Amino acid sequence: MTALRCLVLLSGHGSNLATMIAARDSGRLPLDICAVISNRSTAPGLDIARQADIPAIFVDPANHPDRQDYDRQLSRLIQEWQPGLIVLAGFMRILSAELVNSYPGRMINLHPSLLPKYTGLDTYNRALTAGDSHYGASIHFVTPELDAGALISQAVLAIEPGDSADIMADRLQPIEHQLLVASLELFSQHTVELIDDMLHIDGKLHEKPLPLATDGHLALTSGLDQRSQSE
Repeated sequence: MTALRCLVLLSGHGSNLATMIAARDSGRLPLDICAVISNRSTAPGLDIARQADIPAIFVDPANHPDRQDYDRQLSRLIQEWQPGLIVLAGFMRILSAELVNSYPGRMINLHPSLLPKYTGLDTYNRALTAGDSHYGASIHFVTPELDAGALISQAVLAIEPGDSADIMADRLQPIEHQLLVASLELFSQHTVELIDDMLHIDGKLHEKPLPLATDGHLALTSGLDQRSQSE
């Protein structure tokens, strides 16, 4: 099986990157993590990359006059590495439409809410304030509109009595890791495409995100549009 060539963008601790490396090293994921890029020189994720002999690159926002110039530098670096998939794993910058539109269907993001609910920041407190019974994580295609691209997969957890944002985040993190690995497994085993702003897997339309099953894999048939089943 051909390895899925990924480039990772991150800003923080790099726990998602560490999870990807562990899944690669265990043999579960045929991954070629070609490079890791961060907008923060002190991001621990860069050290995780270096320890795994993955090129770790800091692109300093202070060296660029505006977001567009910064993103053009990012785009040049991405082109040098030629990834099949770009993974935003805690990258705390909003990317320009020019950059995002250069990689349609090839850039994904992990977001800590059940999208389309709660785009942006402070998702746990917003779910608590709304009185929601559940929360979770979503992986979606990146498009110019913030956290609005077609959903690929989701993991759902119950909000429990006495929960706080910190408790919810701690409970969700290992589930986020499972969701990320399962979603990358999907990309490595199937043809996953963004067509007309909708998710297609092996040429079939999926109108709903694939749920994370209890075995840590994605339930592939659950999001299948009934029209495509009869084709």
